[in-house]
Amino acid sequence: MMLRRGFILLLPRLVGLLVVTCCSMSIVYMLACTPKGDNQQLALPRVHSPTVKEGYETILQEQEEQHHNYIISLKKQIAQLKAELQGRTEQLKSRQNPYPDSLDIQLDHSKPEKAQDNLLAFLRSQVDKAEVHSGVKLSTEYAAVPFESFTLQKVYQLETGLTRHPEEKPVRKDKRDELIEVIELAVGSLNKPDGVSKAKPRVYTASDFVEGIYRTEKNKGTLYELTFKGDAKHQFKKIVLFRPFGPVMKVKNENVDMADTLINVIVPLAKRASKFRQFMENFREMGIQQDGRIHLTVVYFGKEQMNEVKSILENISKSANFKNFTFIQLNEEFSRGKGLDVGARFWKGNNVVLFFCDVDIYFTAEFLNSCRLNTQPGKKVFYPVLFSQYNPSIIYGHHDSIPSLEQQLTIKKETGFWRDFGFGMTCQYRSDFINIGGFDLDIKGWGGEDVHLYRKYLHSNLMVIRTPVRGLFHLWHEKHCLDELTPEQYKMCMQSKAMNEASHGQLGMLVFKQEIETHLHRQKLSNKKT
Repeated sequence: MMLRRGFILLLPRLVGLLVVTCCSMSIVYMLACTPKGDNQQLALPRVHSPTVKEGYETILQEQEEQHHNYIISLKKQIAQLKAELQGRTEQLKSRQNPYPDSLDIQLDHSKPEKAQDNLLAFLRSQVDKAEVHSGVKLSTEYAAVPFESFTLQKVYQLETGLTRHPEEKPVRKDKRDELIEVIELAVGSLNKPDGVSKAKPRVYTASDFVEGIYRTEKNKGTLYELTFKGDAKHQFKKIVLFRPFGPVMKVKNENVDMADTLINVIVPLAKRASKFRQFMENFREMGIQQDGRIHLTVVYFGKEQMNEVKSILENISKSANFKNFTFIQLNEEFSRGKGLDVGARFWKGNNVVLFFCDVDIYFTAEFLNSCRLNTQPGKKVFYPVLFSQYNPSIIYGHHDSIPSLEQQLTIKKETGFWRDFGFGMTCQYRSDFINIGGFDLDIKGWGGEDVHLYRKYLHSNLMVIRTPVRGLFHLWHEKHCLDELTPEQYKMCMQSKAMNEASHGQLGMLVFKQEIETHLHRQKLSNKKT
């Protein structure tokens, strides 16, 4: 009973204490949730206060400023992380490849020691990159770079073209000097004292050289392995040398304007009106319509078919509204050198690019630009290696019909060959042709005059640009070697005739045609029995 009375007396006090506690917590909550200014706490604006709008705008502005500062801070941190990541990446690259790239090497003349160190580091890297110490994985059997072998007197080579031989003396001076230098370096290395043996060392000479092999990786260098006689029978000394290619260096950077560079195409001709018609169709499309900066000079020998040739020239020129042509007629026996020489000297205008051409040549507009770009008066003449077409009747004999001429002109092993023994098609400025002395007019008939002119240029200070071009074709035609030719000319003519017919494989199929047909007949009989 007393406990109950005491509880009733304490109840009002407990209720009062609870109310006070709740009020205190509400005040603390309001103070904690009220937005703060820079130095003092902002009071919540009353709903009916006249400053309620300004108060909320101030709060929003301060929050926006806080977010803006936070974004700026994050951007700074991201930039710092990127810079650190880039630095770490460069450190990793430098550890993986301590050698500089070729274009990164700056030959600073103010710091020759640093430039020399960079160059030496690059040359050492060429040895490491090349296939010297170990092999590399190759995708196909055709990806391997073959070696060529050599002795003191001969070179044994795979890539011979049509003018070089599988075994020959190194005719080119650069190749001859290269191999002599390598052998001398190897002999010097063998004779260098090792500082260990006290016995009198053997003196090696070039006569101890047995054989060597070498190959060139175009972007790295040339590897040489040379074998010499050893101190006893069946013993040998092997020296491995490597000629690293240096860094690529910029030599020239220039703009070349060929907009006003005219080409005078000179064609010597006798008869062959049908071939001339075909030539003029090509000339109209590529020379007149696509290029437009061109002149044609036809030097005609004799009078037979002359009117027909003149008619073809005039009709096509009239239909194409083309007036830049010259027709010269000579009443004498055909001479290619004489015709080209007369055509070149007949020109009376400014210095012009001369393109010596034949009637059985097909050229593209791209080739005409190559003709301009690879000639320079007093400096360069252009001797393109054209692609010579095989006999279409043999190439497409198994087809229902021979394709059009444009479809035939594809550069493939089965359709033709690079005519690297021919020097008749050439581009040069008229001034260079006159200064070199022109053609040897004592040479009559077919062949020889082009080689003679080519040698003149080689013996001069002019640079001779000799390269295969994709836009110059020799069209197949039956070749007749006349009895009037000298023995040397006749031999050259017959060699050219043999090479013009078909590839090695195609000629083989013709030789073994009977054997192949017999085999097919037996197979047919065998299938019938089964």
